[in-house]
Amino acid sequence: MTDRTYWQKQTKEQPLFKDLLWSRPEQTAQAGKLLIIGGNAHDFAAPAKAYTEAAKAGVGVSRVLLPDSLKKTVGRILENGEYAPSTPSGSFARRALADLLELSGWADATLLAGDFGRNSETAILLEQFISKYGGPIILTKDGVDYFVHAPATVLNRQATALVISFAQLQKLAMNVRFDKAFTFDMDFLRLIDTLHDFSQRYNAAIVVKHLESIFVAYAGQISSTKLNKDMPVWRVKTAAHAAVWQLQNPNKIFEALTSSLLFS
Repeated sequence: MTDRTYWQKQTKEQPLFKDLLWSRPEQTAQAGKLLIIGGNAHDFAAPAKAYTEAAKAGVGVSRVLLPDSLKKTVGRILENGEYAPSTPSGSFARRALADLLELSGWADATLLAGDFGRNSETAILLEQFISKYGGPIILTKDGVDYFVHAPATVLNRQATALVISFAQLQKLAMNVRFDKAFTFDMDFLRLIDTLHDFSQRYNAAIVVKHLESIFVAYAGQISSTKLNKDMPVWRVKTAAHAAVWQLQNPNKIFEALTSSLLFS
């Protein structure tokens, strides 16, 4: 019988890390700064949702960086909106790198919230940004998809959290040639063990929903938080809360990500 000392269970009624809940910043000035990046000419729902959820999570201040193809559409609707160069099709252009690096230098953490669209220039931009920016990054939705075929870029990076679907986890593990498969029919304990091994191999934290629970895997540690109800649309909300908790607790990534699930 396997001794799974690396696995801890959490429920909404029984938080694992109560000390983090009690020590949250009370003043805005101490609650951290978050940069949210995402959107394309046809959709900016993900960064807008992330901005709203980050405020609910208790961030000090958030700024949203969008491609300038959205400037006329968004206008003054989205508070604290910033704009960077876009491609003719309306996604972030390679020329936006300077803007991403400048604003991320202001922030305590950066959230790649999604709705980037499919664009080869945006792919190059995000890869360059990830390689040049040294601060905490949280990725979700198609912000992760851009790295599915070059997964080592994000999986080997320090201070990185991936809030992903199970299908995305499968692809990342397959393309990085991890020696164990994540399958939809695997049972709960096998999933725990495989996440444990995966998170020992790679630096990035993994937040994934499966089997009516959300799991956090980081540095060999695993937490599972039982869902009280199904969450068909969950990644942007969860990622925003995860980003806020992580930037407020940079030296307790596992504890912060696990605690963030109580409110996401």
